[in-house]
Amino acid sequence: MLSLASLRARWAALVGSFVAVALGVGVVAVMGLGVAATLDPPGREPERFASSPVVVAGIDTLTVEVERGSGTARVSKKLARPHPVDERLLAQLRKLGPVRTDDTAARDAVGVDAPVADVRAVVGDRARVLTGDDRRRVDPSYERDAEALVAVNSLLGTAAGVTAFVSVFVTASTFAFVVALRRREFGLLRMAGATPGQVRRLLLGEALAVGVAASAAGCALGTWGAPVLIGELVAGGVAPSWFALPDSVVWPYHVAFWTGVSVAFAGAWVAARRAGRIGPVEALREASVDTAVLPRSRRVIGVALLAAGLGLLAWRWGTDPAELLKRKTYTTQPMLLITAVAALAPLLVRPLVRLIGAALPGAVGLLVRENAATSVRRTAAVAAPVLVTVALAGSLLGSSATVAGAKAAEAEARTRADFVVTGPEGRLGEWAGRRHGSGGAFGTGAGGATTGASGVTAGARGVVDPGTSVVSASASTAVYVKEERTALVRSDARAVTDVAAFAAVSRLPVVAGDVRDLDDRSIVVNEEWERPEVGRSVRVWLGDGRPVRLRIVAVLARGTGDNGAYVTAANAGGAGVDRVEIRVWGGADREAVGAALRESGADGRVWAAGEWLEANRPKGGAQTRLGLFVVLGIALLYAGIALAGTLLMATSARGAELRSLRLAGATRGQVRVVVAGEALVAMAVGAVLGAAVSAVNLAGLAGALGLLGAPVGIWWGAF
Repeated sequence: MLSLASLRARWAALVGSFVAVALGVGVVAVMGLGVAATLDPPGREPERFASSPVVVAGIDTLTVEVERGSGTARVSKKLARPHPVDERLLAQLRKLGPVRTDDTAARDAVGVDAPVADVRAVVGDRARVLTGDDRRRVDPSYERDAEALVAVNSLLGTAAGVTAFVSVFVTASTFAFVVALRRREFGLLRMAGATPGQVRRLLLGEALAVGVAASAAGCALGTWGAPVLIGELVAGGVAPSWFALPDSVVWPYHVAFWTGVSVAFAGAWVAARRAGRIGPVEALREASVDTAVLPRSRRVIGVALLAAGLGLLAWRWGTDPAELLKRKTYTTQPMLLITAVAALAPLLVRPLVRLIGAALPGAVGLLVRENAATSVRRTAAVAAPVLVTVALAGSLLGSSATVAGAKAAEAEARTRADFVVTGPEGRLGEWAGRRHGSGGAFGTGAGGATTGASGVTAGARGVVDPGTSVVSASASTAVYVKEERTALVRSDARAVTDVAAFAAVSRLPVVAGDVRDLDDRSIVVNEEWERPEVGRSVRVWLGDGRPVRLRIVAVLARGTGDNGAYVTAANAGGAGVDRVEIRVWGGADREAVGAALRESGADGRVWAAGEWLEANRPKGGAQTRLGLFVVLGIALLYAGIALAGTLLMATSARGAELRSLRLAGATRGQVRVVVAGEALVAMAVGAVLGAAVSAVNLAGLAGALGLLGAPVGIWWGAF
């Protein structure tokens, strides 16, 4: 009853906490409903072979045995080049019934009108037999939709995690300030005979009441907001057009509600412990100067968190620097340092206020500076939401842009080409064949001879002067390797036709060996591979699943992760040409070469090298951009709520102080300037601390880029 009476009397002081928890629960409910939609997507009918009861598709996965504990297990990876349905199998299927084919993906699947048992008996293990909803696996949109659902799931999960963090942060900060403002009240209760436990239960009861009411309101808000979010995801192209909320799902509401109650209770727990330690003498205090603002326990926790944050950064430097380049890492990494700096903020407030306030002129400036420096708790409470906003914005936007910039600089450094021709592998190969009279596909023909290995190169040379230009054709593929006998790892790769030409148009970050030694029995790898040693023989599987043993002739820096493997056309795994790079020598007329290429009738696009690099510059996908905006929007919203609530509480508790200023001769305008100035100084303190946290995170990212041999450059635009 005492808690409820206190809530009625002090509702204004808890409005900020109520709104913060309600919005947090609403966001968690919305994100949970979105995650539920990704886990249980609506059923869809097959599109490509909707009229066929059975679909036969080529093998599209590589399956190998790896060691797991004391036994073995079979693991699979998606092949870069799925197998087609061969002519022999097609002829056998036609004996069972009508067979439907189309022009998609070079006949990687066919529809069959025949009993499924008969089809399985004929196919055996040479292909996949799909029925029912599984027929959608050969639809052109299947892989794209599956990847989109994974991205949406990751986005919403990350946003929900950040919401919980910021909600706890704001709620804990608010309750801590409430305790600081109510010292005399709690002292009177202690003088009246209340025990420390009763004071703690009073505050926790208030938090529980706020948490339950706010969580219920948040769930109602989530019911309204989830369809809006789903609509925005679909409209923005992040989620498939058919993406929708499930008909009936309740677990997101349970998760959101109990998360809200737990957040409110946890946020008040530390403040309640502090309230229980307030003695009766506090009721006699009149001075507003804060003393003992950083208890030993908080100091120990702050130092421990700071050491943990910096130690984790150093540990990742020493073990896996590439981990710091991942979005999930640079989204969550700042949270530890933000919490540490917020815990230690009272130690930093006074020197920062003196430094920032030194520029404030006159008596009003002096009063603003001294008030902000002596009221440490109030200044720290106002600075906390600004700290979390600036730190998250600087760390997330800065890290994302720094990684993208490093990838772009890495791509620019890898090429010496003046022009790049890109296009679908079939069409680009046909262009080469028309120019040269041969096919443009990679692979091995009868007897292992390479087919079409020089088609594109000669086709381009039919346009440009071979005496003044060098032409290199390549195809996108992949290789697979078993690492430590426990994992099957895929590495993106490029297959090149002419190694000498490729070396002339490329500038790879080689740390050992020589790319020019590449041949049909060798491979170029990067430092990410297990034991990347020149001369070592490794067993790999090619893009079509064919196993080969290749010798390492060169090792590249690991970089940002885009320095993949390189093989020759013989090991392309059936991939076709999708890129032709042309370098013009010496004083040759580059404009004339470009014009000749564009007029050659190439079934692709002719780019100047700079245009191609800019078009392929990593800018972050729609999911990444939306994820960052969601996270930062949440932080900004909470910052505004926390600032408004803290300033409301602080101003309502300063009535006597402000009346004293008026009695001393200050005008109403001067009083307003003092209050606003103190708020601005506190916000500046939060901005400085947030910028410091961001600088540490970005410096750690820059160190990781240096360790990986990638271009190092920090993007400071977030500040």
